[in-house]
Amino acid sequence: MNASLIRVLVVDDYGPWRDFLCSALQSNDHFQIVGVVSTGIEAILKTQELQPHLILLDIGLPELNGIEAAHKIRELSPQAKICFVSESRDPEIVEEALRTGARGYVLKSQAAVELLPAIERVMSNETFVSVLASPPCSESD
Repeated sequence: MNASLIRVLVVDDYGPWRDFLCSALQSNDHFQIVGVVSTGIEAILKTQELQPHLILLDIGLPELNGIEAAHKIRELSPQAKICFVSESRDPEIVEEALRTGARGYVLKSQAAVELLPAIERVMSNETFVSVLASPPCSESD
């Protein structure tokens, strides 16, 4: 990971989960939480305003879901890295989330173990997908 401070925007509609993400990152001096919001529309507005390096984004958000928000964020702030943190294990949703240009997909049930490695990979322009959320391999693989 880059030695400079990583500016993070946390987007989730469930308060205790936002608190978990913030505490997981604040215990590491590589991260600065620059914003915490609960809707897709707020995610877009705060991304424009705060220019975070990384956005931790849930999919099931009010007003505008995380996938739709990610598409708009990529248009407005293409340099921002997106890592989805979601409960969904549906391979189609995982694929759709990654098609937004996001580089990471972490299952909430795996976040305690996988969040920091996922962020490291995403910030290094690599892709990270929780094993339990990975889309099935095609038969040609």
